[in-house]
Amino acid sequence: MKPLLFPNNVQFWYETLRSMSHIAYGGADFGEVVSTGERITEGDYDSWYVEWMATADRVSGEAQKALADGHRVSARDGFLRASNYYRSAEFFLHGHPCDPRHDHAYDRSVACFKAAAALFTPVIEPVEIPYEDTTLPGYFYRVDDSGTPRPTLIMHNGFDGTAEELHFFGAIAGVERGYNVLAFDGPGMPGPRHHQGLVFRPDWENVITPVVDFAETLPGVDVRRIALLGVSMGGILAPRAAAFEHRLAALIAVDGLYDLGQIAVRNVPGPREEAERLLRAASAPELDAAFEQAMAGDPIARWAINHGMYVMGVDTPRAFNASYLDYTLAGGIAERIQCPTLVCDAEEDIFFKGQPEQLYDHLTCPKTLMAFTTEEGAGAHCHPGAMRLSIARIYDWLDDTLAAAA
Repeated sequence: MKPLLFPNNVQFWYETLRSMSHIAYGGADFGEVVSTGERITEGDYDSWYVEWMATADRVSGEAQKALADGHRVSARDGFLRASNYYRSAEFFLHGHPCDPRHDHAYDRSVACFKAAAALFTPVIEPVEIPYEDTTLPGYFYRVDDSGTPRPTLIMHNGFDGTAEELHFFGAIAGVERGYNVLAFDGPGMPGPRHHQGLVFRPDWENVITPVVDFAETLPGVDVRRIALLGVSMGGILAPRAAAFEHRLAALIAVDGLYDLGQIAVRNVPGPREEAERLLRAASAPELDAAFEQAMAGDPIARWAINHGMYVMGVDTPRAFNASYLDYTLAGGIAERIQCPTLVCDAEEDIFFKGQPEQLYDHLTCPKTLMAFTTEEGAGAHCHPGAMRLSIARIYDWLDDTLAAAA
């Protein structure tokens, strides 16, 4: 899709398109996104933060006034948009070290979302999921208060998305279709990273198993029909969990990933074995310099490496790339998945092109590969710009899969 804004910075355009995609479920308004984008200096992280904060502050202020005046629906809608705009404001502030403004913007995003959640019927309930010696933050969406056992979808984001953002990426759409939804942030994701210092871990089954344990205690959850959906980097985390957690009735990877190590080594000269040795070496000054050069010339690399150091808890670009080597479904892991699995694929994925097909080819369970195209407006990574289309197809597959298993 040709950029409408930021023609020379693909990362700024993708994040703008991402906000536009949330219009479909109330997370943005077109004019608010465009007017904000027009005020931003292309490639300037500080300008991005300042302008998105200005929009978020204005919209949240209007929502607060609407609530005080008794206009609950207007307040709810305003808080939802403000939450998404605060999320966008802090997006480029992560790194080593982080810009100190990121915590304030993130906390405002969560506060606005919780204000909106309380205004839904039934309310969207904030939950704390027991995990090791702490908890993971999330939200439980119920179809109604009847307690009727219903299929339940567990959702999590990936490398950079929030549990709150999942509202616009399938959570409320699931409720419309008769699903309970449990959306949460795991280690490395915004809530646990901001406030507990928890970083990503490759053995994601040790995250999902306690989440499934928790889901089984919730009223109205049909324990025989619990499915798992992972978005973006969640497209490798969720399959990894499903390889070992066999209570899941279905698995959805949006979009599917097979081996992040391929991303880590693709710009390192020589065979993969040598590239891995250099990435993990105590010292590799030439490779360190190459990463710094890549960050200076490529806006995607600049953002991904800075954010990656933050979410992996490491302090150099090379250490971040080395951490990716541990995130893989190779070596027979993908083949251990037993439940029916949907692997989504985007025609013009700028991050992980070709990986959905690799995951699909290695699956031995009942499996479906679902392609989304540029012609449909859905060709970008995780299909921003075509939320209604992509979510409809995904839930239709889940409907049919769970019905067939009944």
